[in-house]
Amino acid sequence: MSFKTALGLLLLAMVSMVAESSWGNGKGNSYNYDLSKMSDLTKLYNSKVYKAERMTRPLEGMSFQLGKLSHSGVRVTLADGTKWLVHKGDGYGISSQTVVVAARHMSNNWKIVEIKDFRGSKTVSDFVKAGGTDYKLLFDNCHDAAGRMMDS
Repeated sequence: MSFKTALGLLLLAMVSMVAESSWGNGKGNSYNYDLSKMSDLTKLYNSKVYKAERMTRPLEGMSFQLGKLSHSGVRVTLADGTKWLVHKGDGYGISSQTVVVAARHMSNNWKIVEIKDFRGSKTVSDFVKAGGTDYKLLFDNCHDAAGRMMDS
């Protein structure tokens, strides 16, 4: 395994293991991991993305969306039919603010705003990389990250 691959796997391990609270209600830093084995993380990291859906939901505490007063992410569908949400937020991750979570944790407040067929040409890691590691409210937020993911 090359250094670049090992570094990528380490980054994914930190990014993929996410807390339910980090995308649900924004409270606390209690991490509840969906995937804990390195082999599962590696498989997810290298999984091909067939469909991507850019989605938005109201900000926490709000019952409506108004333009950028919302939260964005990209739900990806893999070859095996599983769905994962790749999204970015302040304090969402450990080593990166772009995280990958099982889509089953998503509330019914999320709405699809764009669909793209990637035909397996991109991997989950490509979406994480496009999201970026740092969060900046004005210049590198969830909307910017989701846009880059869909354009990649």
